[in-house]
Formats: sequence, structure tokens, C-alpha cells
Amino acid sequence: MIAIIDYGAGNLQSVRKAFDYLGVPTQVTSDPQVLLNAEAAILPGVGAFGDSMQALESVGMVQPIRDFVASNRPFLGICLGMQLLFEGSEESPGVPGLGILKGTIARIPGEKGLKIPHIGWNSLALRQRGGLFQGLEEEPYVYFVHSYYLHASDPSIVSAQTEYGVVIDASVCRGSLHAVQFHPEKSGKTGLAMLKNFAAML
Repeated sequence: MIAIIDYGAGNLQSVRKAFDYLGVPTQVTSDPQVLLNAEAAILPGVGAFGDSMQALESVGMVQPIRDFVASNRPFLGICLGMQLLFEGSEESPGVPGLGILKGTIARIPGEKGLKIPHIGWNSLALRQRGGLFQGLEEEPYVYFVHSYYLHASDPSIVSAQTEYGVVIDASVCRGSLHAVQFHPEKSGKTGLAMLKNFAAML
């Protein structure tokens, strides 16, 4: 069973429905014990960094998430759920993130006529094959909705990048921990293939 972490913010139902379509059992939960007993876990996210960290604290999920990731079971962060895995964000100065990974979360520069937030389809330049990207085409298109982006401190964990005014680390992978800035549950057949690849890691 895959636990989908519910902290009152996020694209929970679209993620759950995508796995329902794939025939993969999930449980939406805000119970730390359910998370810690799951085979795999997903941290979705839509909203503000600071508010989301406060919400995770309020349901007692911060340390259980760290413990789950440390157990080396499959874990997937989506959109804001990826950013929360890092130390902090320019969006909410002074608010610590989960601190599981190291990197900078900065606002996308609003220059060159680019609209912020970045909403739409972009191709990925894959830096790692396999994992979530097993069997995908060379430059898959995926759907983004975000105003802040990741620059990872360790380039070796970056599994895909895209460009929107700046180079964006769009996906990271460290062992069984995966995280993506885009929304696989909104990325059509390509996104479903990624979620199927994640489910196959159980």
C-alpha cells in the first residue's frame, strides 16, 4: 500500500485517482503510524512553503517523514512536496524545511517576458535513466505549475532538468527517494508511466 500524506494542502485526490486508474492501492492519511507502516509514500503539495511546513508540524508528520525516508522505502515528493524535502525556501524566509536534501529553493526570475507562475508543458532533459523514467522517450513532456525552483547542492542527485528562464532541477533521486517539480498525475500517459514505475518499486 502507498500512503499519500494528507496535511490539508495538496493535490491529493488527483494523485489518488491516478493510482486508482493504474489499479494500485493507496491510502490518504494524516496518521503518522499509517505512514510508517506503508510500503511506499507520496508527499504531494500545492500552496505556500511556510504554511505547508506548519501543517506538517500540526499533524505530527515531520519526523515520521524523515524516519520513513531513512528506512529506504520508496518515497515520492511532488511539486511543493519536492521543495519541502530541502532546507528552506525563499518563499518563506526563516522557515526550516524537512532538511532531508540540500539545495536552494528560489523564485523564478520574472524576466524575458516570462509569466510567473510557470504554468504549462515543458520537456525534460533526462540526466538519469531508469527509476521513474524507465521506458520513457528521450525528452518527455510534463506539466508544471510553480513559482519557485530547485538548484540542488549535489548535482549527482539531479535526475532531470528543464528550462524556464533559468535551468531548473526538475527531478531528483537519491536511493529510494524520488522527487519531481512537475505533476505526473497531470502529465497524461507520460505521467502515468512514471507513477507506474514508482509503484513497481514496491
